[in-house]
Amino acid sequence: MIRQNIRVAVDAVVFGYKDRRLNVLLIKRDIEPFKDSWALPGGLVLNDESLENAVERELKEETNVTVDYLEQLYSFGSPERDPRNRVVSVTYFCLVKPEHHNIKADTDANDVAWFAINELPKLAFDHTIILDMAKKRLRNKLIYEPIGFDLLADKFLFSDLEKLYMTILDKQIDRRNFRKKILSFEILEELKEKVSNGRGRPANLFKFNQEQYFKLKKEGFLFDIK
Repeated sequence: MIRQNIRVAVDAVVFGYKDRRLNVLLIKRDIEPFKDSWALPGGLVLNDESLENAVERELKEETNVTVDYLEQLYSFGSPERDPRNRVVSVTYFCLVKPEHHNIKADTDANDVAWFAINELPKLAFDHTIILDMAKKRLRNKLIYEPIGFDLLADKFLFSDLEKLYMTILDKQIDRRNFRKKILSFEILEELKEKVSNGRGRPANLFKFNQEQYFKLKKEGFLFDIK
């Protein structure tokens, strides 16, 4: 009989949108291997917990973050991905609003920080590969689900929404057509509050109407911005 000696871990790619840029949350490892290197938050699954409970626990312990949006991304099981032993990582993809979280390092992390997606340090293990897959997932989902609103502040300028899509899709968009299409979905509320974005007259803030979106979705509405 073949005996396996495989451990199961979870890792989380946590995206946040701050300073009008897409960011990812990283920890600085406090233990070997890759001590003092930046990495995705995560760790081994305990014997008595589910994968989802494990990733939520690791995020809370290492970063003090609780997730707003969480889904399973992929499983990574290359035999050499961890120099200590054979570890299969079930990875998760998370979206949070950074202003809602007070990040703080703990357990086997000695620091935690947000990094702009195009200004990343060298990552431990195979975490660069994991992050690349998460970015592709985010890009793909953005055009058929309104997940972008999980990254924006509760109240936002329409220009922030445009910037978010251009940042994640990594391309320019036709702003006129984009605005027309988004507003046609009737899932945004234009508020009376105005904010100056530094150019021209103050602009109205908007708010995502989640209740309206789920009501429309139940009736067969499809979110599609292609």
